[in-house]
Amino acid sequence: MNIRSVVVYSVLRLLAFLVPFGVLMIFPVFQQLWWLAALFAALIGLSLSILLLRRPLEEVSTGLYERRQGKRVRRPSGRELDAEAEDAVTRED
Repeated sequence: MNIRSVVVYSVLRLLAFLVPFGVLMIFPVFQQLWWLAALFAALIGLSLSILLLRRPLEEVSTGLYERRQGKRVRRPSGRELDAEAEDAVTRED
């Protein structure tokens, strides 16, 4: 996974929220109801990210999937480890 793609996607998602929030806070109504401006900005940011950030999301998702599949190494269970330890002790005798 490329850390650059994660950082780019995260920064773009933050901008998709912060820019509409800043624009909404210019209006006097939203200065009193900042939570409503945050709610609208979150909805706008979500919509923008779904529409415009498909490629960065795909890069991050692909990287995460490949990284997760690379780590899928079968780990021995506790019983198997115990059996191996017992076998090693009996071989030493």
